[in-house]
Amino acid sequence: MKDKLLPVTSIMNGSIQEVTDTLFSYTNQVVNVCFYISAEQEWVLIDAGMPHSADAIRKAAKKQIGSDHPPQAIILTHGHFDHVGAVEELAQCWNVPVYAHEKELPYLTGERNYPEPDTSVEGGWVAKMSKMFPNEGIDISKQIKQLPEDGSIPVMQGWKWLHTPGHTPGHISLYNDTNQVLIAGDAFVTVKQDSLFKVTMQTQEVHGPPRYLTTDWNAARQSVEKLRDLQPDIAITGHGIPMGGDDLKAGLNQLVTRFDQIAIPDYGEYV
Repeated sequence: MKDKLLPVTSIMNGSIQEVTDTLFSYTNQVVNVCFYISAEQEWVLIDAGMPHSADAIRKAAKKQIGSDHPPQAIILTHGHFDHVGAVEELAQCWNVPVYAHEKELPYLTGERNYPEPDTSVEGGWVAKMSKMFPNEGIDISKQIKQLPEDGSIPVMQGWKWLHTPGHTPGHISLYNDTNQVLIAGDAFVTVKQDSLFKVTMQTQEVHGPPRYLTTDWNAARQSVEKLRDLQPDIAITGHGIPMGGDDLKAGLNQLVTRFDQIAIPDYGEYV
């Protein structure tokens, strides 16, 4: 995976968006990572972008935080290549722990590889291009830690993690009850991720998880229902522009109601 530079990008590449006064979304090519900054100016990185993105993430973090001191931790929503592309380099450089769900650990300790992307799945050009996407697991055994079973996040006071499988077995989303902010990972996204045009232009719509890498659609449906029931005010997703207010609520309601039509492909290996 380290040797694969994937030439996919979007009009949002390199942008940083303020979601709340403590939470920022940074777009790395076509995937979003988050900077959570506490009142004490300590910070946490959520997800770690595309392969070969360590320098870009460090530069963006320094710009937003105002210094280059390391984060307290890295939190992973899951271990797909576009969410852990820089995690090995960053975790070693910063010497910080990396937290993930217990069921995601085999893919982060070199024990297992993810299923290969399903290029046969119904979808647009990104789905067809997915054959070039890495599916190999990584080994960060020295840095990886299991998230606490009580749903707390050790370095993010007021936040909790929720198990939202389907896209991967140990996929999680992060939620803050106080301000109803959701970091959804790829449990759902705000762009039709299998469409090359919509990914490039970041056309905003609430959609299911990326089809070519989702292996359990029943679990994916239940995860979307769980997140809809939270009634979040704003959501940062792994792909697409952050969304909030009535647009988000209406989009999630429609996704839950019409999940079979909107999210699940008509054909594919895992349908």
